Formats: sequence, structure tokens, C-alpha cells
Amino acid sequence: MKLSRPVSWFLLVFGAWSWVVWVTFVKNLCKDASGLAFNDAGDPTAYFWVHLLLAVVSFVLGTAIGFIGFRGLRALRREAAGAASPSTTTGD
Repeated sequence: MKLSRPVSWFLLVFGAWSWVVWVTFVKNLCKDASGLAFNDAGDPTAYFWVHLLLAVVSFVLGTAIGFIGFRGLRALRREAAGAASPSTTTGD
């Protein structure tokens, strides 16, 4: 399957955006002062574990989606370089 340049860029940017958003979320989750993520003894709650699992799954999916976009851009670059270089065979 061949991806277009805009789709490849979208996937790559989406993967990077996913990392930015979820890293920020995990940092805020670990500093939670509302009492949702940690109980009074400082132990993680079910809220913490569920949201950490969501973040990990989003990291994995964001990485996979970004990698697909990167490979799409790399394939387009290789295709353009192949089309630009003249053939070395004479065809005889």
C-alpha cells in the first residue's frame, strides 16, 4: 500500500502528538494532589493503574502510527530519488 505525502505527515505528526500529550498526562498523574491517583497512605489507586494503562497503550499506538508515517515518507523519498536519477543501462 502506498501512502501519500500528506497522509504520511499526518501519521508522523499524530504519533509525535500522542507522545507529547500522554507524557504530560503521566507527569500530571504522578503529581496528583486531588487524591484520585493515590490514597492517603501514598499507594496507587485503581484510577492510577487504569489511566497508566491507557497511557501505555497510547504510547504503543502512537509509536506504531508514527512509524508507519515515517516509513511512508521514506518510501516516497526513495521513489523520488529513483525517478530523478537516470538509468545506467542502455537497454540494448
